[in-house]
Amino acid sequence: MAEARIHTHVDGITRCAWCGQDPVYMAYHDAEWGVPEFDSRALFEKLMLDGFQAGLSWITILKKRDHFRAAFDGFDAEKMARYTPKKLDKLMNDAGIVRNRAKIEASVTNARAFLEIPDFSAHLWGFVGGKPLHGGLVPGSDYPTQSDAARAMSKDLLKRGFKFVGPTIIYAFMQATGMIDDHIKGCHRSLT
Repeated sequence: MAEARIHTHVDGITRCAWCGQDPVYMAYHDAEWGVPEFDSRALFEKLMLDGFQAGLSWITILKKRDHFRAAFDGFDAEKMARYTPKKLDKLMNDAGIVRNRAKIEASVTNARAFLEIPDFSAHLWGFVGGKPLHGGLVPGSDYPTQSDAARAMSKDLLKRGFKFVGPTIIYAFMQATGMIDDHIKGCHRSLT
């Protein structure tokens, strides 16, 4: 496990140290990571991107995010659920995304599973009682990689047919979408 640290950046703002000095990463940390997201389509997009991130660094996905959005029709699940083998081959040849056959095929499976859940947002937020959980991380503590809520959500999504939704991926998804506030105490974004 990685140690939770904060860092005062050159702009004088104290942030979670994981975002480093990359302006793209710092902007993501400041404006998106940990902000509660309740829009079902936006949650679906983030879940798909977290699945593509498995085994890679998040900055890789973040820098390709706009291209992912274009390649996957804005993560419109109805369109994605109808992708043909020809479309999947086109995606496999698209250097602007992560070209992993299993992950690309999983995006179609996941779109179909997403469409089976009438209110995706309410369903997912139900695992945390409808409001963010506060991790209460302090500098020097270990970042968790899973939680009971993440394991329960993972199990539920797997049962519904989703792929690339193991408990570690789901925990990262929950952090990113504000279901779990894991900004470290002292970070300017920490709620604790």
